[in-house]
Amino acid sequence: DKIIVALGINSQKQCHFDIGLRIRMIEVTFSDCPTVTSAQYSGLTVDFCKEIGAKFLLRGLRTAADFEFERSIGQINKQLENGIETVFMLTQPEHTPLNSSIIRDILKHGGKVDQFVPKAAWQIIQENI
Repeated sequence: DKIIVALGINSQKQCHFDIGLRIRMIEVTFSDCPTVTSAQYSGLTVDFCKEIGAKFLLRGLRTAADFEFERSIGQINKQLENGIETVFMLTQPEHTPLNSSIIRDILKHGGKVDQFVPKAAWQIIQENI
């Protein structure tokens, strides 16, 4: 089995780094894990899952609000494609307050995020800020 870290293109989100750079961060972070790969897609997540033959979506949860949001998406995905299950994984407690908006804001104001991101990703971030 393998895990594909898939980045969906979302026109409603403003990304600090372009998708190619984010893919590179994933690849270097998991370079020692041959069962972890990365991909980008556009459109519906369930369509991407069908295209690559994935049967499970692994989603991270930090808070109860995340659960409510992800549960509704998971239920809709199940209605769209019955053969794809959504599996939830809880974050480590020390990472609960983190999200991409906070990381972006720290970077925007010249702060360091090395304690919040994988070491390999931090090296790439330093090269691109």
